[in-house]
Amino acid sequence: MTTRALRAGFAGWLAGLTAVYYAWPGLHVFTWGLIGLSGAAAIVAGVRRHRPARRLPWYLLAAALLFFVGGDTIGYARLALGLDAPFPGQGDVLYLLVYPLLAAALAGFIRTRSGAGNRAALLDALVPTVSLGLLTWVCLIAPYTRAADLTQLEKAVSVAYPLGDVLALAMMLRLLTGAGRKPPAVSWLAVSIVGVLISDVVYGLARLDSYWAVGGPVDLGWVVFYAAAGYAALHPSMTWLTDAQEPAPGTVATGGRRLLLLSLAALIAPAVLLAQHLNGAVVDAPVIAAGSAVMFLLVMARVGDLLGEQRRTNLRESALRRANADLAAATTEDDIVAAVRAAIAMLMPAGRRYELIVGDRAPLTDASAPEPGVSLVPAPEHGFASALRATLVLPGSPPHHGSVLLAAPTPVLRSVLPAVRALAAQVTMVVERIGLAGEISRRDGEAYFRTLIQSASDVILIVGDDDRIRYASPSATAVFGRPELTGAPLALLIADTHHDALADALVRIRAGRGHAEGIDLTAVCADRRLLQVECGGRDLRADPTVGGVVLTVRDVTERRRLENDLAHQAFHDGLTGLANRVLFRDRLDQALTLAGSGADEVGVLFVDLDDFKEVNDTLGHAVGDQLLVAVGRRIAQAIGPGDTAARMGGDEFAVLVAPAADASAAERVAAHIVAVLSTPVEVSDGLGGTHIVSGAASVGIATSRDAGGPTELLRHADLALYLAKGAGKGTWQRYRSDLHTAMVERLALRTSLLEAIDARQFVLQYQPIVDVRTRAAVGVEALVRWQHPERGLLGPYHFIELAEESGAIAGLGAWVLGEALRQFAAWHAADPQLALRYVSVNVSARQFRAPGFVDRVRRALADAGARPEWLLLEITESLVLRDAEQVWAELRALRELGVRIAIDDFGTGYSSLSYLRQMPVDVLKIDKSFIDDITASRQQRALVDAIVTLARNLDLTVVAEGIEDDDQRDLLERMGCPYGQGYLFARPLWPADVPPLVGAVTVAA
Repeated sequence: MTTRALRAGFAGWLAGLTAVYYAWPGLHVFTWGLIGLSGAAAIVAGVRRHRPARRLPWYLLAAALLFFVGGDTIGYARLALGLDAPFPGQGDVLYLLVYPLLAAALAGFIRTRSGAGNRAALLDALVPTVSLGLLTWVCLIAPYTRAADLTQLEKAVSVAYPLGDVLALAMMLRLLTGAGRKPPAVSWLAVSIVGVLISDVVYGLARLDSYWAVGGPVDLGWVVFYAAAGYAALHPSMTWLTDAQEPAPGTVATGGRRLLLLSLAALIAPAVLLAQHLNGAVVDAPVIAAGSAVMFLLVMARVGDLLGEQRRTNLRESALRRANADLAAATTEDDIVAAVRAAIAMLMPAGRRYELIVGDRAPLTDASAPEPGVSLVPAPEHGFASALRATLVLPGSPPHHGSVLLAAPTPVLRSVLPAVRALAAQVTMVVERIGLAGEISRRDGEAYFRTLIQSASDVILIVGDDDRIRYASPSATAVFGRPELTGAPLALLIADTHHDALADALVRIRAGRGHAEGIDLTAVCADRRLLQVECGGRDLRADPTVGGVVLTVRDVTERRRLENDLAHQAFHDGLTGLANRVLFRDRLDQALTLAGSGADEVGVLFVDLDDFKEVNDTLGHAVGDQLLVAVGRRIAQAIGPGDTAARMGGDEFAVLVAPAADASAAERVAAHIVAVLSTPVEVSDGLGGTHIVSGAASVGIATSRDAGGPTELLRHADLALYLAKGAGKGTWQRYRSDLHTAMVERLALRTSLLEAIDARQFVLQYQPIVDVRTRAAVGVEALVRWQHPERGLLGPYHFIELAEESGAIAGLGAWVLGEALRQFAAWHAADPQLALRYVSVNVSARQFRAPGFVDRVRRALADAGARPEWLLLEITESLVLRDAEQVWAELRALRELGVRIAIDDFGTGYSSLSYLRQMPVDVLKIDKSFIDDITASRQQRALVDAIVTLARNLDLTVVAEGIEDDDQRDLLERMGCPYGQGYLFARPLWPADVPPLVGAVTVAA
């Protein structure tokens, strides 16, 4: 009978018994005993049929089933006789013996499959075991320990059952988490264990509720226990569980399913704690805490193992790379042995004793010759339980085999086995290469030599003393496109520029000196194409079958192209194609070396785009990247042929000006770069649209005259760039010795800025906003000043940019908003008839985008006792255009609150006038740069007039900034601009000076 038919018969038999069990309850004592005995008998039959390497674990499993069915039979017999079942009784003794037998059987399987141990699999098994053990404690064990109606013996027996289940679960999980694919027998064995665990848990819960009935659906779990165990033993794959396996690394692959199961197991402890909390009392907190701590330690141990394994893997890869290089240069067996010894020394863990034995050659026909490959063999004669033996076939006549034996502790051998296999594969290839070379020199006929190389992709040439080709392998036609090379001069294949290198290589080969491998030459094909080739040569003129120099020519054109591409990527910026920081520094070092102590100067320019962050924030990073490409192209076109342009990162570029005697050469280059970048750039957004953006930049200049080395020169250029930024941007500045002091002062100012808000060092001044026609003040703009304890009163130019960089702008802006509202409310409280209608407060983009800005404005109004219509918030165009939907939603919320919104410095950003129709704003403030030339420039007047007209048609109020003379005011009045501010009307005032000035009805010029 086949095993398949036997398994089918067993399954049918148990299905029939199960049906009889449920159909005729009076026969329980007989049917249940037959079910259990059938499972045990199936295990015995499977062992006798399949003959596994170790039978004891299977017999232990059969014994566990017999004890289990014995306990059940006692219970059913007493029930059939109408006798009460004592607790604990004889059946409980048999039941409790099941778990040690079951654990011993599983331990036997684990021992066979995992050897001395597998820490990774053990840790992976312990995590769900601890979690389910915790759940078992809370649901089953703890209620028994707290039961007042049970004796100590009854409690001990009741607790032993779930503990036995946890023990069986732990052993099964350990078996399942081992490395390798699991056969069907393992799956059936797991189903058996799961069946008994489920029924035991349900039985335990039922006993807690004092309810249990024989013949219920829960009995199916125990049926599964008997049936699946017997089915596993009848399956042919049952021998896998006790067959000795090849050692494998002590790691376990962690896939998505396993990570999910481990994650769910780790969440059991907090879930139990939450459940008890929701029930009103946490009664098992110490146990839950201990379980959580144990799981945390297990996870940390697992992470530590992974990190250690990664470290060991890196070391092994390094050792294999080193061995590959050593083996590539090996030409004899002694060279190979030396390379192997060096590689093994690097592969073996530090401080672990091992022994490496290189065996003698033996004829391949020897019957005792082992199979080629790497295998685990006993090695007691070398002081270790086992060793790894690598067997190689050595070419020759006749062929031989050789072996290398690595003796060490078995766990160490398991960890290095993959690396040793990879090393053995490398050695095999090198041995074959050396053997092939020996065969070429040893064979007796040119015919055999020609046959050997018919399929070689490399070109093999034999060259005579007259430097003419005596033989060319068939691959020469495919490589060079020349059908017949015999008799042709070797120089015909080589480019003119490499004839000298070819002649020198032939001289060295024939003289038996120098390096005869890896000679790089340029070859010429029949169609005049150029190839990069790599040549190697051996002098075989003494061999009568060859009688010449053997050259091996390999086409490496594609490899060289790839190497050049990689080299270019390593030293050039991937976005702009300019040199990167590494190449720039290398060329700077070379330039300084060439300049030496002469009169020539080396110049370094640092170029940084002005307001590049605003382009990224408003138009996106794709447009920003296009701008960087365009700027890089313009800089490259603006410099001289001997100069180097590089992108240092972000929006920062650098230019190396070649050594020159002219001290102003760097300044001319800087001025040219500033000029070419001042023209706006048209870039695409990748969606079919284009944008005109500014590529203006600031440039810092430093020369070698002021620096003692490359690092100092770069630092000087950076300081000069800082000076150019501070000078108003869009310009260049040369390094001055006082810049270092300025930088130190800037850093000190930035540090003290963080403390200035808490120290109440900031004050507000207010500049009136007036009716252009009547000059009556209608509002004021709050302007922040820093009353520095050492430097006096500082304007925003000194600290606003620092506040943006450090993040202090959010706190500073919140203080300005609250203080301005408090002061405005105080003015109105002192004079309810005050003509001022509102106070204008600037809001930075960073302050606005902070979560909860609308709520902070609402809270500031409430704290100051101010009405919302008293407040006008000034924002920038860039803020409105970035994340438009979110920003506009908050602007609408502010307007619904009663707060008005103004766009400050209108016209200087990147927006389109068409956005005005959609923007939730009330006021446009025309930037001062538009007003400065309004009297002298017809185009500027037309532009301002258009803005005023458009705003009026869109029901927007216009405020002109920076009005400084009556001619500007008169023009704006004729245009219909209603409001303005500037020095013509008043400079910023202290709070005490505002009411008297407003009370004068008009502001004096």
